[in-house]
Amino acid sequence: MAINKSKIANGFILAGSLAVFFGTVLAFVGPLIIDDQIVKNTVIDPSNELSYTMWKDIPVPFFMSVYFFNVLNPQEILKGEKPMVEQKGPYVYRKRCQKDNITFHPNDTVSYKEYRTYYFEPSMSAGDESDVVTIPNMLVLGAAVMMEKLPYAVRLMISATFKTFKEGPFLTKTVGELMWGYDSGLVDFLNKYLPGMLPSSGKFGLFAEFNNSNTGLFTIFTGKDDIRNVHKVDSWNGLTELNYWRTPQCNMINGTAGQMWPPFMTKETTLPFYSPDACRSMELVYQRPGKMKGIPYYRYVAPTTLFANGTEYAPNEGFCPCRQSGLLNVSSCRHNSPVFISHPHFFNADPVLLDYVQGLHPSEDDHGLFIDIHPQTGVPLNVSIRLQLNLYMKSVSGITETGKISEVVMPMIWFEESGYIDGPILNTFHTNLVVLPALMEWMQYGFIALGLASIIIAVVVHRKLKKSHAKAQIVTNVATVSATVLENPGAKDKQPVKGSHAHEPEEKYIMNNSDK
Repeated sequence: MAINKSKIANGFILAGSLAVFFGTVLAFVGPLIIDDQIVKNTVIDPSNELSYTMWKDIPVPFFMSVYFFNVLNPQEILKGEKPMVEQKGPYVYRKRCQKDNITFHPNDTVSYKEYRTYYFEPSMSAGDESDVVTIPNMLVLGAAVMMEKLPYAVRLMISATFKTFKEGPFLTKTVGELMWGYDSGLVDFLNKYLPGMLPSSGKFGLFAEFNNSNTGLFTIFTGKDDIRNVHKVDSWNGLTELNYWRTPQCNMINGTAGQMWPPFMTKETTLPFYSPDACRSMELVYQRPGKMKGIPYYRYVAPTTLFANGTEYAPNEGFCPCRQSGLLNVSSCRHNSPVFISHPHFFNADPVLLDYVQGLHPSEDDHGLFIDIHPQTGVPLNVSIRLQLNLYMKSVSGITETGKISEVVMPMIWFEESGYIDGPILNTFHTNLVVLPALMEWMQYGFIALGLASIIIAVVVHRKLKKSHAKAQIVTNVATVSATVLENPGAKDKQPVKGSHAHEPEEKYIMNNSDK
């Protein structure tokens, strides 16, 4: 059976055209399909088993690394000399977060409380919780500043109370006691006769109120009505704004709860979130792109204006009374205790702060905070939030425990909360967010290339067939003429009749050729 090459060529042209069409359609429709799947899996919905489970019980291991500023010269400080500190740590704790009391509402919001528990990790730590550290005594030096404006006689009574309970200006305790609480006669006395004055009703420790606690009642948007609102905070503890600060802007509750963000981020997108521990909303800004095991991310960092004072950055005026730039006064939400938050080692703060304390060495790599986030999904891949707790202390007349202490913002501890996606979750992310989109992209280009190649080959074959047909036609015509001549062999021997003009042109042609 003869093969009709012309039909095959036409078939290739048709198949190639379809492949180009399909590849072109895939180029436009493919990203839409991926975006649609991202939206479906980003919405907070129990029917989205994988994403909902990740949101409810964060599967990524989070760690809190704590560094203490061990005071080397407490007696000299009481004489007015510059404090000298050495960093001790890290003391690492595994942080477990679990959402509970989850309630969905008709207005496409969901409420929950997130409980956190900390477990010491000796293998990841530079020491043990039994290590002994010396830091300023917040109960004494913090209270002295708070009572500074009370009558002198009252201050003398307060000083006598400190002496009665043997509370000095500096504490030398184990890491475990400073973190989670220690027994204090003064604390028991205050809780009994002045309830509510201290943040904890039991033992007094820097993180006593954090362990086995929750961050408050969050109500956030599920994203069902608008994916751009997913994870954004609607209210916290029933509040849509705070009352800690002096301006409406500073009291705003902005952004998410700090764990996930809406998808489809750009380099112009900022990263706002509300932190109950910092008593305010914060906003990170884009710094640079990067890749984590093949997965693209945007790195967001704290702007220099985050803890700037109201003089250098007017919108922060509402967080005052302020001191040097780089310090956030959180006394209004910490029982009026003179506590300030900053970046570790006063990174990005007024350099004058480093002159008041010896032993600090700020650097961006060690002390800058950042979040690496996958821009398409809004899911953090790597997180490192670093903050420092400082105590403002000074000499207060009448309270002899303060001695001749020079006015100083004294660093006590700094901590880093960190976590990153790894293991099966990272593999799932890599497959869904890198491999599949890349495969779809290669498919669309592959279809287009294959289709164009098929069309080109078919056109070339078609042209060759046309030339072949033309040659065959010429051969056929020559054969026809030859056959005609063979059928009339005497025709060429016939001579023209004398006197006849039938062959006159031929005779002239012969004569002309003869002359030549």
